[in-house]
Formats: sequence, C-alpha cells, structure tokens
Amino acid sequence: MIVIDGAEGEGGGQVVRNACALSLVTGRPFRIVNVRGGREKTGLLRQHVTAIEAACRIGGASCEGLSVGSSAIAFTPGAVVPGEYHFSVGTAGSTGLVLQTVLMPLCLADGSSRLLLEGGTHNLLAPPFDFIKRSFLPIVNRMGPRVTARLLRHGFFPRGGGRIEVEIEPASLRQIDATARGALVARRGAALVAALPVDIADRAIGAVRTSLSDWPADAFAVRELPEDQGPGTILMLEAEYEHVTEIVSGFGKLGVSAERLAHTAAHRMRGYEQSNAFAGPYLADQLLLPMALAGGGCFTTVKPSQHSRTAADIIALFLDRQIVFEQQPAGEHRVRIV
Repeated sequence: MIVIDGAEGEGGGQVVRNACALSLVTGRPFRIVNVRGGREKTGLLRQHVTAIEAACRIGGASCEGLSVGSSAIAFTPGAVVPGEYHFSVGTAGSTGLVLQTVLMPLCLADGSSRLLLEGGTHNLLAPPFDFIKRSFLPIVNRMGPRVTARLLRHGFFPRGGGRIEVEIEPASLRQIDATARGALVARRGAALVAALPVDIADRAIGAVRTSLSDWPADAFAVRELPEDQGPGTILMLEAEYEHVTEIVSGFGKLGVSAERLAHTAAHRMRGYEQSNAFAGPYLADQLLLPMALAGGGCFTTVKPSQHSRTAADIIALFLDRQIVFEQQPAGEHRVRIV
C-alpha cells in the first residue's frame, strides 16, 4: 500500500483528489496520514468527503476513516463502472473539485457517463465552472475523450446550491504538445452579481477597464443573476487564443473592495499575456494528471506552483512517470512528462 504524508508539499485537498483518481486507474490502494496537514483547518472538509464518496461509488472502492474532520484515510479501489451518477456536496464546496476526482477514471472507462453535481460552482480556492468548461476541458478533448459540461445553476459561497451537468465519452488518452498558444482570438471580461448591489460589479468593471486599457471597450459586461442564486459576485477575465483559453477570476469577499479585486485580477491576466506560456498556474495544475496518464506530453506555464509540484510528487508514487520542470530563457517553464 502506498503511504502518503498529507502535510508535505502544498498540504491540501489536491493530494486526496489526485490519489483517489490515480488509485482507481492503477488499482493501487493508498493510505494518507496528516490529511490536509498544510492547512489552517486540517482534516477532511465536506467537499473532500463527497469527492472520496464519488470515487468509491464509480470505482467500487472502500475507504476507512471517511468522515468530516478525519486526518487519516485508507482507500482500496475496485473496478470503475461508467454510468449516471448524482453527487451533492451539501455545502458550497466546489463541484469542480469533485469532478476533478472522478473525471480521469471515467474518461478511461469502457462506457459513457453522465454526472449531475450539486454544490458550489463559483467559490474561493477552486476554479470556477467557466474555467473548467472553456480552459481545461478543451485540452482534455484534444487528448481523445469527449467531455461536455453545462451550468444549470450558479452556486456561490456560502450558500452553494449550484448545479452542473457533465457528459463523458471515454477514449484512450493520447500525448499532446501544448506549448504554442496560437494567435489571439478574443478578450472578454464579465462581472457577475447575485443578491448584492449591482454597483459592486459596475465598480469592478470600471476598475478593470482602467487596468486593461488596451482591451477593446466592448469586451466588458456586467451580468446580474437571479437573487436566489446568491449572494455572491465574481469577476472573470478571459483571453482566448487559437489553442488555449486563459481565465483569471476574482471572487468578492468581505473586506476586499471591488476595485482591489479588479486590479489584482488584471495584474494576473497582464502577467499571463506578457509571458510566452501556454498554461496559467491553474491550468498547469489540471494538465499534469491527464498527461501523466497519457504516458507523456509537455506544456509551458508561467511558473510552477507548489500545487503543481505536489501533484507531480503524488503522480510519481502511482505511475512510472517523471515530471520535469525546466525554466526557459524567456522566463516561462517547460513541463515534460517522461
């Protein structure tokens, strides 16, 4: 059995999610001690429990120690069975992170699957639904599977209540070279607001217009959602290229002004646009697992995060793969799976 110290590296929930996915694909059991030992609030949260429960259901697996707050689990995989599944986090915990746990095993299954996921769709410390749909899944689809995602209802922290639907047509994963963005196609910015003053979104868009003054004047929009989908607000900046789309988001929270949120998001987007990298930091995190399961591949990214380096360490425990991070002369990093 593979034993993992959950406090090492970035010390968060990604260790749990990647371990479950890799265990289902390889058939290798694992045990994690010090679960989320690098976080202020250690142990499993509700969204992590739901992710593991989802892995158990699709993979006929068992998990000892599975409860909210648990600091140690032991996971024994079974055989992955495609089909229709419904998973509810029960809080504003991220539906996207639950999807991350089961996506690759179902992409390699022997039949199609349909998932209905309930919980948060636009919340802190997780990629928003728009990122999953327009940044990550198009790259997965280039590798062979056909995955489509549909947002049925927004879900913000702390209320949750969001719903997404995902359909998966599996296929063998093929290696790809993801190093060239291609030509710029479009730039877009949107501020969404629900059950909060629309002035918050207006101010965010006004500030980001100033920060990204070279973006087209008609690139920005404010969208007011139904009140029962809030309260919550998010700013999303999107740079679409021929071969990749980068989405930078900023979530509204108490104590952070709309202007500050906008300037931070604009700074991050400007850093990406000025680099030669294919993937931003969040997309880089997501690409490691499918590329490793494909047996190889490469991409460039702005700067490897601790998340990415920890994911590489977990992958190495389950697969005979080495992930190499190489800084390039222009500053970006080339990531190779060999």
